[in-house]
Amino acid sequence: MHTLVKGLVAGAAGTTALNTASYLDMLVRARGASSTPRQAVEKLSDLTHTDLGDGDRAANRTEALGSLMGYATGIGAAVAYGVLSGRRRSWPVGVLALTVLAMSGSNVPLTLLGATDPRTWPASAWVSDVVPHLAYGVAAYAAYELMR
Repeated sequence: MHTLVKGLVAGAAGTTALNTASYLDMLVRARGASSTPRQAVEKLSDLTHTDLGDGDRAANRTEALGSLMGYATGIGAAVAYGVLSGRRRSWPVGVLALTVLAMSGSNVPLTLLGATDPRTWPASAWVSDVVPHLAYGVAAYAAYELMR
């Protein structure tokens, strides 16, 4: 199977695991969804002078684009992993690499846009970020390796 296809499938599996872990965290701790993806979309739309509409239409498009950016990041991280790792990696190395790729792919652009600043996060925010990304790493690695 081609590296790109394996990356796409592994990224989809990892992103599903990340979203599931995030929603379980929201359920258990009764916390709201992160506003960071929405803020990033708003900043990007301002930077690119893109009109998302008015009122509910803009809010709905902002929400959708924030979610789609998350899927693109998850799929992109696994495709990058596939391209960069030509040979089989041990599970700790592979899981860590995928976790770091996904976290970096998410947090670096959000930080550069000014939507978040990880230096100011409390421990609970780090847990809310690391645990789902680790779930991503485990699921993406397992999916990728099962297709080898």
